[in-house]
Amino acid sequence: MQKYMAELIGTFALVLFGCGSAVLAGAHIGFLGISLAFGLAVLVMVYAIGPISGCHINPAITIAMRVAGKIGSKDTIGYIVAQCIGAIIGAAVLLAIASGLPGYDCAVNGLGQNGFGAHSPDNYSMVSGLVFEVVLTFVFLFVIFGATHKSAPQGFAGIAIGLTLVLIHLIGIPVTGTSVNPARSLGPALLVGGPALTQLWLFIVAPIVGGILAALVWMGLFEKRA
Repeated sequence: MQKYMAELIGTFALVLFGCGSAVLAGAHIGFLGISLAFGLAVLVMVYAIGPISGCHINPAITIAMRVAGKIGSKDTIGYIVAQCIGAIIGAAVLLAIASGLPGYDCAVNGLGQNGFGAHSPDNYSMVSGLVFEVVLTFVFLFVIFGATHKSAPQGFAGIAIGLTLVLIHLIGIPVTGTSVNPARSLGPALLVGGPALTQLWLFIVAPIVGGILAALVWMGLFEKRA
């Protein structure tokens, strides 16, 4: 239960700080600031809850770790449920804060939800969004597998993982708003509704596919050598 609570709190923090940077401060800090907020949120959570749960805070990571045999089925389910709950709570707290701004409308201003087509920040197509989310989740998980391997320098995994997420957001925000995390997409989409909810499938399926591919490639080609 401590592991599940750690995952809930970590995912809550990721959504609150990451999506919050876009909703509450986006006009002041821009895409670069939002990218740093997501990366820093993961970085600090790695060191805060990593010793407890491994700091997945992302169903795509948890499923990839299950495919790689690094986590059991019971914990896989518990982690994913906790992550989704944490994301929803994070989005709800963010909505409560944003609602205090005169003129804020959740349906109009959103909660940092992901989207494609007309709901992409730069109107990228569904195919572009799908390719981006699969490929960049693959890269993200590949870094995670390498940075957390027993042969990697100890104590630096959080830095590598956090900076990778910054890089992903730097190129991905204009495409989909950047998900690479089904829970991060679920929380805002449930509260915003509409197109954010109807397009949610892509941000669940694509990151999971990318994560599974990364697990298969890492375990098949690099695990023993590393």
